[in-house]
Amino acid sequence: MSAHSLSTVFFDVDTQIDFMFPSGSLYAPGAETILDAISKLNRYAAQNSIPLISTIDAHSEDDPEFKTWPHHCVVDTASQQKPVSTLLDRRIVVPNARCEFPLRGAQQFLLEKQTFDCFTNVNLPSLLAQLNAERYVVYGVVTEVCVKYAAFGLLETGRRVELVTDAVRALNENDGAKMLAEFTAAGGWLTTVSQITGE
Repeated sequence: MSAHSLSTVFFDVDTQIDFMFPSGSLYAPGAETILDAISKLNRYAAQNSIPLISTIDAHSEDDPEFKTWPHHCVVDTASQQKPVSTLLDRRIVVPNARCEFPLRGAQQFLLEKQTFDCFTNVNLPSLLAQLNAERYVVYGVVTEVCVKYAAFGLLETGRRVELVTDAVRALNENDGAKMLAEFTAAGGWLTTVSQITGE
């Protein structure tokens, strides 16, 4: 069975203005150059009825994380938003508080989190169980931090996990390369936008 015939969920990690653009407070160098790739993957998901989970930092003004990192992605600020080209028409917010959320008709799940690890959102295990994918395709920013937590957390589900190498950016290139090596050593797969979309 080919990877493309497996039921799939796409994971778009933290592609928010604070990380993606030079004006952002935690800009990943070169991240704006992968915006077209992110948008293409998200549109591909929509066109092929592939559920899309988009993780988003959603910090309060006095979030504990700001003891270590600069202020970023504070809720209701412009810099917390995702670029419009990465948003799908039918989307719902999945807050980090236990709740019911409708899957029917949703193309994109905006998964809020307050730490590096998307698995700290209490609703993620339930969401993954309901979507019941055999394969996860991961991309976004930054490679060695939030993308790493998502990719390795998904590997622990025992499903196939692919990381799109031309749709990620690192804060530090060496750390990013080290993460990719660790990911493949742990059983992950590396792929590209064109391999995913067939274009």
